[in-house]
Amino acid sequence: MKSDFVLAVTQLAAEKNLPREVILGAVEAALESAYRKDNFAPEQEISVKIDPNSGKVQVWAEKTVVEKLQDPRCEVTLDVAQKTKKDAEIGDVVSVESTPRDAGRIAAQTAKQVILQRLHEAEHSAIYEEFADKEGDIITGVVRRIEARQVFIDLGRTEAVMQVGEQAPNERYRVGQRLKAYLVEVAQSQRGPVLVVSRSHPSLLRRLFELEVPEIYNGTVEIKSVAREAGFRSKVAVTTSQEGIDPVGCCVGLRGIRIQNIVNELNGEKIDVVSWSPDIAVFITNALSPAQVVRVITNEEEGSAVAIIPDKQLSLAIGKEGQNVRLAVKLTGWRIDIKSVSEVEEEEMAKDATEEKAAKTIESSEAVEGIEEETGVEEPTLVSVGISEEAGEVIAPMKVAKEKAGIKLKFVEDIMPPPPPKPEPKQKKKKKKATRIRKGEEDGIRLKRKRREVDIYEDEDEEY
Repeated sequence: MKSDFVLAVTQLAAEKNLPREVILGAVEAALESAYRKDNFAPEQEISVKIDPNSGKVQVWAEKTVVEKLQDPRCEVTLDVAQKTKKDAEIGDVVSVESTPRDAGRIAAQTAKQVILQRLHEAEHSAIYEEFADKEGDIITGVVRRIEARQVFIDLGRTEAVMQVGEQAPNERYRVGQRLKAYLVEVAQSQRGPVLVVSRSHPSLLRRLFELEVPEIYNGTVEIKSVAREAGFRSKVAVTTSQEGIDPVGCCVGLRGIRIQNIVNELNGEKIDVVSWSPDIAVFITNALSPAQVVRVITNEEEGSAVAIIPDKQLSLAIGKEGQNVRLAVKLTGWRIDIKSVSEVEEEEMAKDATEEKAAKTIESSEAVEGIEEETGVEEPTLVSVGISEEAGEVIAPMKVAKEKAGIKLKFVEDIMPPPPPKPEPKQKKKKKKATRIRKGEEDGIRLKRKRREVDIYEDEDEEY
């Protein structure tokens, strides 16, 4: 029949999910600390052994063999030492059983604290070893509490924390909700292992595809790159090395059942699955879907590309607030510029006009040089102060024509048109002085107000 001690150790091992050897080791370390405090010397080497079947405790201490015993804590007589070691002699150090009858109350309290501390350390170590191998995988838990905008998820033996930056913007969490999260990091701290999980990490989408699509899990279909804006939209580039397999169709599934399960898990986040290609122009064309691309001009040295889009689909290629092209840049790793067909045509027309203008200028200069060679007359020097380049282009052929007709060109005024006549200044009209007259009320006297505020009163016959 097992003793109560063995039953307690077995029960504790089951509750803490720890091996019995770990529990027994913690108890042995606690008893060693308790016995050392009361029954042995501070620097004396002692060890505690517990029988796992019977639960019997034995304490072994190293003591020096002497003829006459003075300090029983660290000395032993020769006859007692020879019971343990037959060839023991005086002066040797032997390990002798020295189990105390009982420990004091303080020693027992110390043993209790040591046992709890060792059990916590063993439990933390076991949790860390268990979840360290799961780093980078999906774990499932239940929301236990929400504090300071941080979500704590119960994983059974421990809990994980999901910080604000790792939460999806379109999700609202509640206590008791069951979640799948991506285990980002497992770190050790003084309070035990710290597990950091995420619902916005791009690798969460990759792991969900591995769970839902057997071809990806087996390696038949490979995910080349993932671009994600959590809660809104994502793009996934897939490819396969086997002929006859459609990688996009495998990810979408029959009637879209596979991709719909992933969308439901991410609370309605839109997911675009595109085909990866080693040709970067084709890959950029696929990455900008659902918009159609007319042509892609790449620059491998700078790692940039220009995608030419029809005018009607320009907004579709850019996306809401530039989301579509931004995800395409993350997916391909290239800098992509979007241009419409009409914009490219205008640039080409402007370029052609510039080239044509430059060609005409070169032809006119060559013609002038040819005339100089035939006649042997040097070209007269013109002072072109204030004359633009366009005016100079007009003057050059006129000058050649006049030289052929035998007209010598002396001044620039011979070529320039006469200035327009200046308009004659307008004559100012003289303003008439205004005179206001108002009639009196009783005597018929008129009030005439002149310029300097002088009032003159007049009657019909006499003047005052």
